Amino acid sequence: MIDWTDHPAPSPGDLATLTRAAFDALPPAIRAAAGDVEFHVEDFADDETLDALGIEDPFELSGLYDGVDRIHQSVLDPTPHIARVFLFRRPILDEWAERGDVSLGDLIAHVLIHEIGHHMGLSDDDIMAIEARAD
Repeated sequence: MIDWTDHPAPSPGDLATLTRAAFDALPPAIRAAAGDVEFHVEDFADDETLDALGIEDPFELSGLYDGVDRIHQSVLDPTPHIARVFLFRRPILDEWAERGDVSLGDLIAHVLIHEIGHHMGLSDDDIMAIEARAD
């Protein structure tokens, strides 16, 4: 058992490492279909983002996709926008601690896959249906 008294909470850099590992573990076809996407880890979403989404409690948002989904991208776009996936460290750590039934790496992979689903043009309902079939 790990003696957590000598270990700090996982840093944004630690979560970024787990995020990259989760992405690298995806099947090659999914990684290729995702194309160019940047990953960012921040403690919380900023107030502007939370307000735009109608979220009052910053702990309610663990991830966010920012960009034009692959279905709506066009070579005619004047300035291609790099897609970004944000993972929010504090909400992820809070959920991980509350659940206690999943590894931090698995939870990060779940959030990442959810946000990549949005990048591919899937809605929350589409993603939940896929997850339900996988269980």
